[in-house]
Amino acid sequence: MAIEKVKAYFKQYGMEEKIQEFDVSSATVELAAQALRCEPRRIAKTLSFSLEGQAALIVAAGDAKIDNPKYKAKFGKKAKMLSKDEVEEFVGHGVGGVCPFAVNEGVKVYLDVSLRRFDTVFPACGSSNSAIELTIPQLEQYSGYLEWIDVCKGYENE
Repeated sequence: MAIEKVKAYFKQYGMEEKIQEFDVSSATVELAAQALRCEPRRIAKTLSFSLEGQAALIVAAGDAKIDNPKYKAKFGKKAKMLSKDEVEEFVGHGVGGVCPFAVNEGVKVYLDVSLRRFDTVFPACGSSNSAIELTIPQLEQYSGYLEWIDVCKGYENE
């Protein structure tokens, strides 16, 4: 199970105890915000795309949406999200629990600037009922991100 991989990943940093598991689903931004009792925009959603024949993850704020012209300008092609089956196969986590931690080899992780508004954010941890609160520097450290990018629109303070 993916959450066990994420727990093992965070254990090496002494952070596994910070993972929260809920009795309710946190599979969507709205459900995660309810479970965490926080603003939906502070949920760090992880979106899965096909890029150059590999999986690419973009971690963005809960209130942000992919801006297709910005995406195309950055990556040179139209945004193509992975299907539900592809997500689990290529990323290693199922839809509703996708996160940038303990992913399969070769998965590229990008952080969207929409997250920079916050001191802390809440990404999932490999299951549809889990999350962890991280500072932005911690998110950078633990996600193994390649770079900060600007490919979203529609979020507050844009």
